[in-house]
Amino acid sequence: MPREQLQVLNALDTAKTQLYHFTAIVIAGMGFFTDAYDLFAISLVTKLLGRIYYHREGALKPGTLPPGVNSSVTAVALVGTLAGQLFFGWLGDKMGRKKVYGMTLAVMVICSLASGLSFGRERRSVMAGLCFFRFWLGFGIGGDYPLSATIMSEYANKKTRGAFIAAVFAMQGFGILASGIVALIVSAAFDHAFSAPSYATNALLSTPVQADYVWRIILMFGAIPAAMTYYWRMKMPETARYTALVAKNAKQAASDMARVLQVDIEAEVQKVETITQDKGNSFGLFSKQFLRRHGLHLLGTTSTWFLLDIAFYSQNLFQKDVFTAIGWIPPAATMNAIGEVFRVARAQTLIALCSTVPGYWFTVAFIDIIGRFAIQLMGFFFMTVFMFALAIPYHHWTLHDNRIGFIIIYSLTFFFANFGPNATTFVVPAEIFPARLRSTCHGISAAAGKAGAIVGAYGFLYASQSSDPKKTDAGYPPGIGIKNSLIVLGVINFLGMLFTFLVPEPNGKSLEELSGENEQDDDVEQTTSNRTVTV
Repeated sequence: MPREQLQVLNALDTAKTQLYHFTAIVIAGMGFFTDAYDLFAISLVTKLLGRIYYHREGALKPGTLPPGVNSSVTAVALVGTLAGQLFFGWLGDKMGRKKVYGMTLAVMVICSLASGLSFGRERRSVMAGLCFFRFWLGFGIGGDYPLSATIMSEYANKKTRGAFIAAVFAMQGFGILASGIVALIVSAAFDHAFSAPSYATNALLSTPVQADYVWRIILMFGAIPAAMTYYWRMKMPETARYTALVAKNAKQAASDMARVLQVDIEAEVQKVETITQDKGNSFGLFSKQFLRRHGLHLLGTTSTWFLLDIAFYSQNLFQKDVFTAIGWIPPAATMNAIGEVFRVARAQTLIALCSTVPGYWFTVAFIDIIGRFAIQLMGFFFMTVFMFALAIPYHHWTLHDNRIGFIIIYSLTFFFANFGPNATTFVVPAEIFPARLRSTCHGISAAAGKAGAIVGAYGFLYASQSSDPKKTDAGYPPGIGIKNSLIVLGVINFLGMLFTFLVPEPNGKSLEELSGENEQDDDVEQTTSNRTVTV
């Protein structure tokens, strides 16, 4: 039979929505705001970096980053994020959420500032310095994934837990929006102060010396929101679930939450000892018991996040087609270097405003009403449909008169990614695993997602090249083409639908009910089978 819930945990599960919930959302969410700002800001300045450091005298088009350099500058942060998710996820279960939370934020602030600095003036040293600091920036960002999700899930009540965790993740949308707005302001100010001709008019003067400050300011600005929340992160008490169930300090857990909730809570020292000493609550990650109780769950969370991020990050492949079709970004030679930053930033800001941000907040609004499973399945379904709708009649969409339809479907794909698996794959791993392994398992799931992001952003960058060597982008070998790449992505989204059936529905249940921590050891095997695939 299930044990009676600890009073301190029951108080959290049944608490009415109040100020501390929103405080926790803002504190944890500002980390994700910073994460998104830092990861997406680089895409706004890569064209500028190419013009500044890879200009070729007499070339008809502005300089661009070579494929290898471009991949390194943008992908190195994703590699760092993957490593950080695994390391800080594990550390969060060993040292506590609060201690490690401060470490990740400090790394993010320092490396955001350092990424705007250089070891020298030569392009090799500038690119090497940028890649070095962006790797460690990604490392800090990676730690924010498991820790923010775990802290929010352990602070939230049962009724609105999904919305609170999703709201933390939704701050990504505002981070993407902010990166575009900052780039717009900085580029507009510099373009006004240091007016320059277009590249076609005067190739050398089209990139003023002051343009080198533009990309540095945009990247370094990411340190400000992270630094602003450091004090408040350090003031947050450790979560009661970690303190009671992992650190085994019943008195501290009751004291901390009594202060947060402003109610009297009994310490229940004996009950905490009984729960933590139970054999069913002591198995490790690499044990047969974990495999039996949570193996399918972990397979479900890792596989769906991996597949989702392949599709999500690969959508950047045809952004250039969308932006060119609606005239947001004219040919590079008709603009100066700083003006091009403005155009690219405007395009990203409009996409974020129209499809990315609304999708996140639709999830926040509906996740506790229709559940995680339904939203994730629906999202993968529509992403599959829209990918095939783009792929099968691809030639039709390339015709000028049909580009508006292409843009609408492209935007809907983004919308249903965010009102779908992009949010739910973040939420669910923070709910279904035991407290002592929660941060670790979320980190593993998130790292699988980042592995998918690397495949999507860079594997498909090469795969999507034309099969005709004469039509590939400069420096790239022939690939399978955009149409075949879209078909493959449609299949990947369909696989995401199938693997969603391995993920249980956590809606309306306590974290201990989902993880089995309140169950007597004798009942574990029977109840596990009932939780494995809840639709």
